[in-house]
Amino acid sequence: MTTRRGFLLGATGALAMAGLPGGARSQSGGFPVLQARQASAQLAPSSYPKTDIWGYDGLIPGPALRVRQGGRVQRSFHNGLQQASSVHWHGIRIDNAMDGVPGLTQEAVPPGATFDYDFVAPDAGTYWYHAHNRSVEQVARGLYGALIVEEAAGPDIDREETLILDDWRLNPETAQIDPDFTSFHDLSHAGRLGNLITTNGQHDLSVGVRKNERLRLRLINAANAKIFALALSGFEGWTVALDGMPLKTPEPVSDVVLLGPGQRADLIVDVTAEDGETAYLLRAENEQVFSQAAFPVGGVAAAARRPAPDALPPNPNMQFPDLAEAERLRLNMEGGAMGRLDAAILDGNRKTFRQLADSRQFWAFNGTVGMTDTPLAEIARGRAVRLEIVNDTVFPHAMHLHGMHFREVLEDGTFGPLRDTLLTFRGERREIAFVADNPGDWLFHCHMLSHAASGMMTWLRVT
Repeated sequence: MTTRRGFLLGATGALAMAGLPGGARSQSGGFPVLQARQASAQLAPSSYPKTDIWGYDGLIPGPALRVRQGGRVQRSFHNGLQQASSVHWHGIRIDNAMDGVPGLTQEAVPPGATFDYDFVAPDAGTYWYHAHNRSVEQVARGLYGALIVEEAAGPDIDREETLILDDWRLNPETAQIDPDFTSFHDLSHAGRLGNLITTNGQHDLSVGVRKNERLRLRLINAANAKIFALALSGFEGWTVALDGMPLKTPEPVSDVVLLGPGQRADLIVDVTAEDGETAYLLRAENEQVFSQAAFPVGGVAAAARRPAPDALPPNPNMQFPDLAEAERLRLNMEGGAMGRLDAAILDGNRKTFRQLADSRQFWAFNGTVGMTDTPLAEIARGRAVRLEIVNDTVFPHAMHLHGMHFREVLEDGTFGPLRDTLLTFRGERREIAFVADNPGDWLFHCHMLSHAASGMMTWLRVT
């Protein structure tokens, strides 16, 4: 039962204690194959056996896909699993038919079948791809990877590192993934939280650096439900982009960086730790601090520090119009354990909360559970929208909008940065605004994937 203030206080209190590879070709479009299949990986320490995972091309994380801004992403997805699956390209403003949502934009790809994804990547930034059928299980088993869209002219850095953060729920004896993906507790509480934290599939990731070296850290939260509170030690850093979209001005990292599930942050950091010391990306939780990734310092990159970094070049269509004539919508989030939801509509019928729980459905938007035949709203293309979101539950929710980015309308009437995922805490009333400039049917759901599986999904139609 976490509030934003409580989460930040716990994190900062803990910090005070801290000093595109080649592949097979598809038989249809001739694209490189991206295959979902079973594999194994050494997630836990070496004294444990390898963990059976599901990975794209058998890897955890899946292969990092890189393309220049304005280039095409072309992959022939082959489903080598025993479950139907699909691929969602999280955060990319692409054609609706390529969005990868079964039942809304495409049919799920059956076992042994293939689907070709082909779209232009219009925006530079840090994005990711992941399974979007039975995602509460398939993402938890490892079906995700980074999608990096490079700027035509990148920032002044020495190199970059993509860091995908995740937690895994493993059997402490066998190191195998707990197969109960729909437990009542996970569905009705904070979601599926793990007992092993990894970065790029490693519990003890270590990346060598040099003093005064400048890096770009691309951070991606791929966890099912975990919120990461991150900070720097032995670095000076600036946040330069959130959810792929550049900030107008780089913001110094002076406090924790909160990343809800699905969110990303791009940091530019200078190594300030001395030769022979270790810099860290730190994770704060439960009034303690841990190493998320270690950066041992060996050698000196330059005799002196560089000036603070410039802003990244803006992506197209980042400007925001006048909202005076915006269409107003409201989304009330209800339900969950210790919530006040007495009844809601499920499959067209009003059900008591006990009946909903018997169906393993615990959450509602505006009194309705799960996907509906009609959208939350049908919006004319080009129309501005103001959407009020009320978290009338005792748990955090990370609300992800497909196909478009939004800005939060702040209390003083100004706007926050462009994002595609909004982290809301208990009792909060927030408002986002966006221009419905991408035609199609777009999912809007909680990226705590247990919550999405148990009712927190709706959709918008842009005509």
